[in-house]
Amino acid sequence: MSPRASRDSAADSATVVTSQKVRPGHADEYQRWQNRTNEAAREFDGFEGSEVYPPGAGSENEWVTVFRFSGIDYLTAWLESDRRRELLAEGRRFFEEAPTQEVLRGGSPAEQAPETVTAVISHDVKPGREEGFLRWQEKILKAQEKSPGFMGSELFRPVEGVEDRWVAVFRFDSREHLEEWLGSDARSKLLEEGRTYFASYDVRKVGSAFSGWFRFGKGAQDAAPPNWKQAMSVILALYPTVMVLNLTVGSELGRLGVPGYVGLFIGNVLSVSTLTWLLMPLVNKVLAFWLAPGRARSLRVHVAGAAAVVICYLLFIAIFGLITR
Repeated sequence: MSPRASRDSAADSATVVTSQKVRPGHADEYQRWQNRTNEAAREFDGFEGSEVYPPGAGSENEWVTVFRFSGIDYLTAWLESDRRRELLAEGRRFFEEAPTQEVLRGGSPAEQAPETVTAVISHDVKPGREEGFLRWQEKILKAQEKSPGFMGSELFRPVEGVEDRWVAVFRFDSREHLEEWLGSDARSKLLEEGRTYFASYDVRKVGSAFSGWFRFGKGAQDAAPPNWKQAMSVILALYPTVMVLNLTVGSELGRLGVPGYVGLFIGNVLSVSTLTWLLMPLVNKVLAFWLAPGRARSLRVHVAGAAAVVICYLLFIAIFGLITR
């Protein structure tokens, strides 16, 4: 695929998912090359982040990289740049075959638990069969929602001059559940039906290592909340947790003569455990009206939720201020 700059507004987010089969014995060299590539991408306008995912079980030494930019124009500027061409030419000696890539316009990265696996499936849809393909994708989603471990799905349309294929991205809570879906009889039957609408398809699996503190539902509309809401919510639960631990466990460890660095480690274990299994589920439940993207759709809700969190901040500060005087 030879990307060309899009005329669309750079207001939409854009992601490129690249798959590269690395020659046996060249993994270390490839990783050094990939690090240089990541650093080069950071120098371009609109760059938001990159991730590199090593091969998983049965992936035939296939590495997957993800680059995120704030707009399609910014992404295509990177894809077409002389610097990237130079790096690709340099890296070819590490690859078994030419890299493949999918460009996704719109959408947002979902925060996931460490064991979560994402599948990226690109389809070459037959001309004139687009409407039928969309109806078929709806059937796929309904079947996926009944499959154990399904966490969400999103469909990306082709981007003129940049991406010719339709790309479906869906997530499962574990590789086992993903493999179970990919090998299921229900999916096999749907694939046979889908061949009426697409000529070929390609599957890539991407393991993700994101936080599992924010989960609300199974559909794409119930994905993770925006990063600023996540940060505010974590602080809401983290501040009182750390203060209570410092006033109780921390003080006791200090009286027992436990070294500070050991006490800090113990405190971190207790605070993260408390957040993961006790407080964050409670925060998610209480603030679901504000956190869940599928529910928080108006400016009024966004403002009301943020104001409620700020009020809680002030209350905690006042309470601990009185306690520690």
